[in-house]
Amino acid sequence: MSPMLIGIDVSLKSHHVQFMDGTGTSLASFAVPNDQTGADTLIQKMLDTATKEQLQELRIGMEATSNLGWHLAHYLKAELQGYEPRVQSQIYVLNARKVARFKKGYEALPKNDRVDAWVIADHLRFGRLPHEMKDIIQYEALQRLTRTRFFLMNNIKRDQTFFLNQVFLKFSGMRQDNPFSDTFGNTSLAVIQELEPEQIMNMSIEELISFLQDKGKNRFEKPEEIAAYLKKIARSSYRLDKAMADPVNISMATTLSVIQHLESEVKKLDKEIAKIMKGIPQTLVSVKGIGPVFAAGILAEIGGIDRFHDHNDLAKYAGLVWSQHQSGEFEADETSRMRTGNKYLRYYLVQAADSVRKHDAEYAAFYQKKYDEVPKHKHKRALVLSARKLVRLVFMLLKTNTLYTPPERRNP
Repeated sequence: MSPMLIGIDVSLKSHHVQFMDGTGTSLASFAVPNDQTGADTLIQKMLDTATKEQLQELRIGMEATSNLGWHLAHYLKAELQGYEPRVQSQIYVLNARKVARFKKGYEALPKNDRVDAWVIADHLRFGRLPHEMKDIIQYEALQRLTRTRFFLMNNIKRDQTFFLNQVFLKFSGMRQDNPFSDTFGNTSLAVIQELEPEQIMNMSIEELISFLQDKGKNRFEKPEEIAAYLKKIARSSYRLDKAMADPVNISMATTLSVIQHLESEVKKLDKEIAKIMKGIPQTLVSVKGIGPVFAAGILAEIGGIDRFHDHNDLAKYAGLVWSQHQSGEFEADETSRMRTGNKYLRYYLVQAADSVRKHDAEYAAFYQKKYDEVPKHKHKRALVLSARKLVRLVFMLLKTNTLYTPPERRNP
């Protein structure tokens, strides 16, 4: 027996709903408020229509539109369980981009809530759907923290770029060729904030070495070389107009304060994430380089490894797959990564891969091999390919619940 298809176009204040049978015939079209009363009304209408049409399966779909449909999806999931075995229900949270592409198959459809709900219902009818929504609230709770961390890290990266633009105005040489390994390290920031190029040029080499040793807490092996290089780049740097000096310094100080505040908030999140991870059994942290934060980001987005058939399925979900360009006897050697997939999962896999390759000989060798294969975008390419390799390991560890054995401890 064909299911009853329910397409829901979610929005902030109300949802438009389309009921459809297996032949594509419209059974009802209406709107309900985006609250619990509206959800109860929707459930009653679904059950009444299913009874009238003698349909025992409800296939419900809505787009993953921010969090506007989150309450509705989980409420329907919980409430409809009480009506089994009278009716069976499946809820699908659909990728908005895929729904939009599906809609392009129809000619001249207008853009409104009623039509969008109809398109979602028709998409359900044709199948090729994602995994049915499961009750994985513990992973979604963790996801709130890991996604907030992702958001803050992106803001930090953006603000750091803005800060570096101000550095070029004040001390162009420090922006072009900073002698310190970390531009945002304490000593580097002290030079940028407290000294002007003219001051560095007028300081004796002894004074500059003393400044560096004080700010670096005597951790530099050859401070005299750094001091000499600072004097060199100070001489070649542009001179900032005096009218610009205070505004640039204030801009830099304000931006740096925001960056440091965000970094402190990330540390708070990391502590909470690590605390939650203590109660979640998993073996990802057995891989040196994958700590509780990276493991949490990966687990929160996977939401249960049983949703995926194999590592290829998981890689596709993460967007770590490459398009194919083939025709007849020709097949392109270089193809681009498909711009789809879960960006949060991809972020944590890439970050984890970058960490793992610094600790694991197998991943270090793989990264270096991929790094040496191309003349440009070497690091980025090698890192993304290392993340794809890591997907296989993540899938295996979660599927078998076994600990990772590093290369040096494996039997020959």
